[in-house]
Amino acid sequence: MRRECLFSAILILLVSGCGLEKEPAANSIDMETEETSVTAEDVSIEENSVIAEVSATEENQVTLCMVGDILLHTPVEEVSKSEDGSYDFHPIFSNFKDEISSYDIAVVNEEVIIGGEELGISGYPAFNSPYAIGDALVDSGFDVICHATNHVLDKGKQGVINTCSFWNENYPDITVLGINSTAEDEERVDIIEKNGIRIALLNYTYGTNGIAAPSDMPYAVDMLREDKVIRELDYAEKNADFTIVFPHWGTEYRLTPDDSQKKWVSIFEEHGADLVIGTHPHVIEPIEFVDDQMLVYYSLGNFVNWTSGTGDGVTARMVGGMAEVTIKKDKDGVTGVSDYGVKSLVCHVSDAHNGVTVYPLAEYPDELSKENAITTQDPSFSKAHCVEICNEVWGDLWD
Repeated sequence: MRRECLFSAILILLVSGCGLEKEPAANSIDMETEETSVTAEDVSIEENSVIAEVSATEENQVTLCMVGDILLHTPVEEVSKSEDGSYDFHPIFSNFKDEISSYDIAVVNEEVIIGGEELGISGYPAFNSPYAIGDALVDSGFDVICHATNHVLDKGKQGVINTCSFWNENYPDITVLGINSTAEDEERVDIIEKNGIRIALLNYTYGTNGIAAPSDMPYAVDMLREDKVIRELDYAEKNADFTIVFPHWGTEYRLTPDDSQKKWVSIFEEHGADLVIGTHPHVIEPIEFVDDQMLVYYSLGNFVNWTSGTGDGVTARMVGGMAEVTIKKDKDGVTGVSDYGVKSLVCHVSDAHNGVTVYPLAEYPDELSKENAITTQDPSFSKAHCVEICNEVWGDLWD
């Protein structure tokens, strides 16, 4: 961690789907009147919210990490496939498993739908991954999965149904955000409790690549729709200690925030969000405090990918970040960010079996960087170039 600060926090909310038990949603609030606003007393926490208890190393403190896009291009899937036809994605995460597991909350952006082999495994432009990626995410220590991305409808209604079924049937304790299998799911919210702090988690996407939601499942994906976002943020403020928003937003391959991101930041701040961690641009973007109140990671870039792009700019797609945040609640009940930073990552790709692995950039050997297969697509790729990108975007904040 590189920075310390303490903020008064606002109460917060989390939208989740896939049939998990959640608190009644803000959608039940009549936005035309203030009289029907929901209070914490209206909610039965034990029955309806997702409460994840962990052993606390320090009471009233929560550590959180998040990594960016799990982007399974065809070459990543091919080198992760064994002769018997099974897939193993564990090597991708092998250098980070212990670290990820050490956090109270570990979040990942699962960029592609987990529709399983029956829908056909595919890469860009219409992604679908095998169920084995979900197993690897859980085994690596992630316990919150963001699914609201522009690729969430690549396999239509069945892709969403298969993904929800996979999580519900195999990992019911995992918190899944951004997709919904029923209208009731979309109208409910999750608030999780860790170490005496109630934390709301919200995940939205700007769009779905022009693919409309199924006519009989208009609720399938949580979208960045202003009325919905404001309603749910306001609910979170009343019912939690800390609110985190995970927006899928911005402009691909741009190292700085665009006007749309700045607009949403204003909305998030106005309605009580405390922390924003963004994805989608596939490159890293700056980190800043907005008006000394809300911490924003505009984009964490890719965690894993093997882009088909060539030439200048491809190196930036191989660099990602791990957000590291400590949330603290003081004796007066004021909750805020007490410490934060970012660890730089680099994705190493090779045609060998299980040849895709993510490394901490600081520990990435220079000699190994020369063997990264991405050098055939961007000859400028090097560890030094990756460091230059991190310095340009994050200054001295990163590890």
